[in-house]
Amino acid sequence: MNDHDENPDNTAPDQAVNPSPEAPAEIVPPATDPVVASQSPEVLPGDPMAAAIHGFQAKRILPEDLRVSWSWPHLIVFIFFGFASLMVVQLGFVFYVSANKHLSAVQVQRVFENSPQLLVETNVLWYALLFLFLYVTLAVLRDVPFWRSLGWRKLNANPAAGTSSGWMYFFSGCGLAIFVALASYNMKNTEHLPIQEIFKNRSGAMLLMAMAVLVAPLVEETVFRGYLYPLFAKSLGVLPGILITGVLFGLMHGSQLGWTWRLVLLLTLVGVIFTFARARTGTVLASFLLHLGYNSMIAVTSIIATKGFQHMPMSP
Repeated sequence: MNDHDENPDNTAPDQAVNPSPEAPAEIVPPATDPVVASQSPEVLPGDPMAAAIHGFQAKRILPEDLRVSWSWPHLIVFIFFGFASLMVVQLGFVFYVSANKHLSAVQVQRVFENSPQLLVETNVLWYALLFLFLYVTLAVLRDVPFWRSLGWRKLNANPAAGTSSGWMYFFSGCGLAIFVALASYNMKNTEHLPIQEIFKNRSGAMLLMAMAVLVAPLVEETVFRGYLYPLFAKSLGVLPGILITGVLFGLMHGSQLGWTWRLVLLLTLVGVIFTFARARTGTVLASFLLHLGYNSMIAVTSIIATKGFQHMPMSP
């Protein structure tokens, strides 16, 4: 048998073992972190895309809870709708109160101060309009699951955050309320805050506490930690998103606190802690339970201090 028979493909032995030096090497994708990773695809020499890809910053892979469908234009429309709807609701209640009575602006303000249920009803109706806007623009027009798209997921959905109980967040919120109460105990000019005007009568205090426990945590966490935070974190980064959301949360309560800046700063800290819990767990449920525990502790201590709102310290 000749050499031709032993090597029917007429291939040199060293060529049969080693690949051609011109054959491209196998490209192995780089390992990626489950939250934020770098992807720098290998590019063969001479590839026309090599110069374009070279020098670009690594592309971030967003976690699932930050992959939202809305953007900054949607936020601008939401803000405009929020202010416009609040004005319409307030004017509607003013016309309702002053109809056939010809009340002045000062008299209308006194009616609201002496009728806390009007203030509560105004806020609840406004909250409903905000939810309607989000539902129509997200669930209807974009056809995305409403609650899940706004960050409402089960606890422990993020393995990196570890396993934790809902009660832990609730009682942590209670402890946070105690801390804020102790930190603001010796502050001056806290006896005449605008929000305390509601505590002049028993019915107003009960309505405020009911709204603070049953309504406010749901609405505020959905808007701040479900809607605003993901957009800020997606565009600016997680840490700036946490800080900006916390600051906006504190400023939103500024008018209720008479713009007492030490109290506003404390509420900003509370907002930062709520948002941190949301960012760490990947779900609004964590910040909601913190918020629920915080407001529930305030309600319980108010009930105890006033003996069931029977002895109002602010009563004339």
